[in-house]
Amino acid sequence: MSESPDTRSLVSASSQLNLMEIDTIDDKEFDIPQVDTPPTLESILNEPEDEEEPFILEDTCLLNTENIDAHSCETSSLASSDSGDRTHLKRKRKTVELSTTVHGSVLRHSILKGISAQIVSAADKVDAGLPTAVTVSGVIVVGTSHGLALVFGKDLNQALRLCLGSTATGAEYGAVSALSINHDCTRLLCGFAKGHITMWDLANGKLLRTITDAHPPGTAILHVKFTDDPTLAVCNDSGGSVFELAFRRLMGMRTCESRCLFSGSKGEVCNVEPLLTAPDLKDHPITQYSLLAMASLTKILVIGLKPSLKVWMTFPYGKTDPTSVPQLAWQFVPVQKVVNPVLAFCRGDTVHFLLVKKDETGTIHVIKQRQLQLNCDIISLNWINSRTLVVMDSGEKLRVVDRPSQEELESLDVAEVQLVYNSSHFKSLATGGNVSQALALVGEKACYQSVCSYTGQMVLLGTKSAHILTLRNWRERVDCLLKQERFVEALSLAWSFHEGTAKAVLGLFGDPAKRKGVVADKMIEILFQYVERSVKKCPEHGKIQVMEQHFQDMVPVMVDYCLQLQRTDLLFNQLYTRLVENCVARGVFLESLEPYIVSERLGCVTAPVMRDLLTHLQDNNMMDSVENCLIHLDITSLDIQQVVQMCWDNQLYDAMIYVFNRGMNDYITPMEKLFQVIGPPLREGRALTDEQVVMGNKLLVYISCSLAGRAYPLGDIPEDLVSQVKNQVFEFLIRLHSAEAGQEEELYPYIRTLVHFDTPEFLNVLALVSQVWETLQKTTTTPQRTTSTTPPTQGEVSTSLQTQLVSQHTLEDFKNDKQALEYQQRIVDILLKVMVENSDFTPSQVLEFLCSPDDDTRHTERQQVLLELLQVGGVIQFDEGRLLGLAEKAEFYQICEFLYEQNHLYDKILDCYLRDPLRKEEIFNYIHNLLSMPGYSSEEKHCVWEKALLHIAELVTLDPAKSADLVAMHFPEEVRPIITRLQDDHLVFQFLRCLLDQSATSREGPHPQPLLRLSPDLHELHIGLLCRFTPRQLTDFLKASQDYRLEEAVQITEQYQVHEATSYLLEKKGDSHGAFQVLLKTLKDKLGAVTSEKRSEEEGETGREEESPLQRVEGSLGDIIALCHRSSQSLNQEQRGVLWFPLLEAMMSPQKLLKGPDTRTTSEVLKELTMKVLNSMSSFIPLPAIIQRILQDPVYGKGKLAEIQGLILGMLETFNYEQTLLETTTSLLNHDLHWSLSHLRAAVSRGLHPRQDHCNICLQQYRRRQDSPDDIIIFSCGHLYHCQCLQRKGSGHAEPRLLQVWSCYKCISSQRGRGGDRVTTETGRGRSTSLAQTNVMSREAGEDGKKVFAETTLDPQQSQSWDQLRCLYRGPSRLAILSEISHCHGNEKAGLLNPSQPGTGSIFHSENFQLKLSPPPSVEE
Repeated sequence: MSESPDTRSLVSASSQLNLMEIDTIDDKEFDIPQVDTPPTLESILNEPEDEEEPFILEDTCLLNTENIDAHSCETSSLASSDSGDRTHLKRKRKTVELSTTVHGSVLRHSILKGISAQIVSAADKVDAGLPTAVTVSGVIVVGTSHGLALVFGKDLNQALRLCLGSTATGAEYGAVSALSINHDCTRLLCGFAKGHITMWDLANGKLLRTITDAHPPGTAILHVKFTDDPTLAVCNDSGGSVFELAFRRLMGMRTCESRCLFSGSKGEVCNVEPLLTAPDLKDHPITQYSLLAMASLTKILVIGLKPSLKVWMTFPYGKTDPTSVPQLAWQFVPVQKVVNPVLAFCRGDTVHFLLVKKDETGTIHVIKQRQLQLNCDIISLNWINSRTLVVMDSGEKLRVVDRPSQEELESLDVAEVQLVYNSSHFKSLATGGNVSQALALVGEKACYQSVCSYTGQMVLLGTKSAHILTLRNWRERVDCLLKQERFVEALSLAWSFHEGTAKAVLGLFGDPAKRKGVVADKMIEILFQYVERSVKKCPEHGKIQVMEQHFQDMVPVMVDYCLQLQRTDLLFNQLYTRLVENCVARGVFLESLEPYIVSERLGCVTAPVMRDLLTHLQDNNMMDSVENCLIHLDITSLDIQQVVQMCWDNQLYDAMIYVFNRGMNDYITPMEKLFQVIGPPLREGRALTDEQVVMGNKLLVYISCSLAGRAYPLGDIPEDLVSQVKNQVFEFLIRLHSAEAGQEEELYPYIRTLVHFDTPEFLNVLALVSQVWETLQKTTTTPQRTTSTTPPTQGEVSTSLQTQLVSQHTLEDFKNDKQALEYQQRIVDILLKVMVENSDFTPSQVLEFLCSPDDDTRHTERQQVLLELLQVGGVIQFDEGRLLGLAEKAEFYQICEFLYEQNHLYDKILDCYLRDPLRKEEIFNYIHNLLSMPGYSSEEKHCVWEKALLHIAELVTLDPAKSADLVAMHFPEEVRPIITRLQDDHLVFQFLRCLLDQSATSREGPHPQPLLRLSPDLHELHIGLLCRFTPRQLTDFLKASQDYRLEEAVQITEQYQVHEATSYLLEKKGDSHGAFQVLLKTLKDKLGAVTSEKRSEEEGETGREEESPLQRVEGSLGDIIALCHRSSQSLNQEQRGVLWFPLLEAMMSPQKLLKGPDTRTTSEVLKELTMKVLNSMSSFIPLPAIIQRILQDPVYGKGKLAEIQGLILGMLETFNYEQTLLETTTSLLNHDLHWSLSHLRAAVSRGLHPRQDHCNICLQQYRRRQDSPDDIIIFSCGHLYHCQCLQRKGSGHAEPRLLQVWSCYKCISSQRGRGGDRVTTETGRGRSTSLAQTNVMSREAGEDGKKVFAETTLDPQQSQSWDQLRCLYRGPSRLAILSEISHCHGNEKAGLLNPSQPGTGSIFHSENFQLKLSPPPSVEE
């Protein structure tokens, strides 16, 4: 149940920003508990920011202000104080016109009764003065003209909580000109007309600050506003300046630091608006910048206060009315699922929008959105939610506008509010009026401090009252229309809520399905009210037309919305039951169903309503409506027999057929009934009535639909019945007799009846099942049906026969059905019998009609008819010679082919194909099949072979490719005579090209065909033709083919001057120098064309070509460089110079002819190409030889060193670099070798430390044995042995050039015990082979006292350690890295590099290339 208007919240949370724009919070009631102990100032300042609590005020009736004394005051309304007469501002509220879009009453306007009464009372009793400013947050604060600030609570009584200031201070400070409450409703800023600013604690009413020096003296405060930061505010004075106020508390002292943001000397600012953020958006990335919008008289400025002052954007107004008031309003708006602030601003009648967003890179963008054009002078602009704006024009009319659609939802006249204007403050009357004339002019309409918005509600301050405007929820908007008994508009509005197209929607929650369910219930409630009203409000007396008009205005609306809601149960059970009580309403209801039934919006009607509908329409003789309804409804619930009888009695043939088909799946009975009506008159020769003609035409259409799978009169036959229905229809048509046949009835009565009724139409119907016939039908016209009963004429029969014969081959649905083929043949036979039995039928007449050469229309159809007639045996009816003559005269080549094939004259059939424009392409298949397939005699094949050879020129002209295939398969020995027969060289060229392509394809294909090899002279003939017609393809052919002679081919290419091909052939012969000379001459000719073109361009004689001369030069140069590369591989140094130096000279010599600024581009291109030659030849020619040749060139040999400076410096730099690279590489390799050898030596000579001081075999210390020399062996594993102990165990063996090779006995024994790998004692294999084998001779036992050392080697364990060490530091050598770099970037053979083109050469020349070489890693000892 919706809340009453008396309990509406003043500052409802319902209009706060919703991020997803889906759910809207409904109005709720809140109350503030009493505070026992007032909080201290410190606790207030240290309090965290909490979500603002909405504020509820009583929605009262309009306050009677007639008895309130209207004291004149400087802050009163323009209309009341300036003009003294308000009649010119009064507007009558316009009613919403009924249209497709209905919005209803969007805003609820109420007077705050408690506040209004107390404002008047304070003015009278305590001399508070009249109201001048208002602001809303958790409380409502009203400023007065005598300097007081009245704070009203949010309770239902709207009680006065605080009265801040006094009349004494008011006399000193002047009137309150601006008010602002911070975000947590703990502080209030008051600005005064004489320039003072005070800060109050709203919890206890304590004065916290009095600011007198924040701005220049002598100016009034126009605006003072908190930002999101509670220690930061901004103010705007009547001098047009804007200041930042920073509140501090130092050593218990409250201070305020002021900073000028905008000086009025640069342009007067008359409005400021900081961006305030809701608690749920405090983490938005834009909030950290503390944005502030300022509106001057000429432009809009958007600045950021944090982290440092920065101007983000300026936007000029353009031409505006100087009296227009600039307006600013911020709002967070979801755009593409991302919420960003949008600034709405205007001056005049156009509202602009600026979107502020931060992208992923952190860049701030200010983007202009689509503007809103209104035909009024705007004096107030406020957002009421993220999609809806409320503007007030200079006539004090509020307009509610939907921003996305720019549609005005409602307009409301608020002139009776007597709005307070801020004119005196803008004129600074309290300080002497020292303001500019432009600012004073704007102030005439300024109402900044009397209109404010907060969380979706607006408060208007009048001279004696306060008003509140809130959005109505969706139920209220609908109920407002219902109270005015505007049911149609209420239903339209509710339907827009249902479909989600309504604007400014409030109070709908949940997912779309739930919303629709809630709105649908409301619409059903409205429909019940509407039907009750329509019945009760019906005029009881008067004309019947008045009552009908009454219900016609209401009943269709009910039906329409019930169907839109898909509630037919409600329509037929409840609404119809209520309307049926009135006979007029009942009739209007039943008649209103027809359009919905016909449009298939209503497909099922209950049985009682269906009976009532048919009865009503029949009683009122509305039989067409009966038929329209029957063919669109499910009639299974009706009495079929009764409905059929009614349809037959009233000639409703369409409905009758529909009932039989849909109600009983009977597709034959309707045809029987119709044949019973039209059959007897036709057999008796009587004329048909108009009704019978209509029945016959419907019968033809019904047969056509049935054969095409379509239901009659609309829809489709069920898929599972399509084939069955077609078979039934064919069976019915070919019946020998009808069900009630008499003795005199002829065979096939149904076909005879239809042929007599309308022969062309009947057979056209049979042909419509074919798409082919549908195409042919587009070019023909069908004779209109007459009521004559005379037999069909010869022309009609012939034309009809051709139609049926065409359809015989195109019944696509039955091609694979044996029974269907039998049906087709039987119908053709029956039609032939009917024609033969007709007295007007003679074969000669039909033949002359079909073969008439004077009739060019339907040529293909007439030929097809005659062909079909011949194929079914009609040839015996005609004289064959006469038939052939007529067919040739009529150009019926298929008829001729049929007759020639009957007589085995296959060679003459070729003439038929060649002369038939539609079948020329088929001659190749015909010749191939006849010559390849068995069943034809050799004489017949030879005749065709000779005929084809005779017409070979025509065949080649028709299709050279197919002709080549045919020759390759059947005429391989006749190639030369065929070429002789072809007189046209271009024709010979096409034929040879196709023949050679066919030969290549037969060799390379997956199924190789017999190879057709042509003689070399034919290849050379083809080369000559290629030179003439497509010289660009010649080289590719020469590369692909190997069957020509080189000498002859060279002569041919030289004759036609195809230099590229000549060069290829000479190179193929081995004459590389000759090939080079040919290409060099071509290059010189093209270089000459470049220089001559430049001279002719100077004279204005050149024209545009497809390929520029420079492009041709570049192409030729690429070919000759490639040739030199290939040839230089097998030449000595002197022979290479013979190739490369002429090429270099050829490129350098034309450059001296290019002089002047116009040739600069060409000269640069030629220099680049020259550098390309130098880079290429440097791989084969020594650099000194290149430099010497360049200096000897006459172009560069005249002392102009600057021209070759780049070339020489490039070569020298390359030489220096390569020399440095070689030295560096050699040094690195030597260093690496030294490092490897030193570490190897250190590893080999490293000492061994035994784990124990005794032998691991005898377990005695080696010093205790005195009977023999103290010989010991130490292994790398740390085990120590006596030499004699190892010998006894057999752990040593001798090898050539070695004293002895030992293995660790303990390690080998442990490996054998574990069954490990086989231990080998080979050098470098065993894991325990000694690194140093030493005989230590005891001084006591030795004779000479010498120490004998064994030869040092690496044991397997040490070798493995060494391999691991090498793998640890293994990587590509530096030389390999450098080689890889040179290969990657030197594919063009690094040589002379162009300094001006760093991208076209080796990487060694790049200024950015650095050779990074690092020493090898150190190894910890």
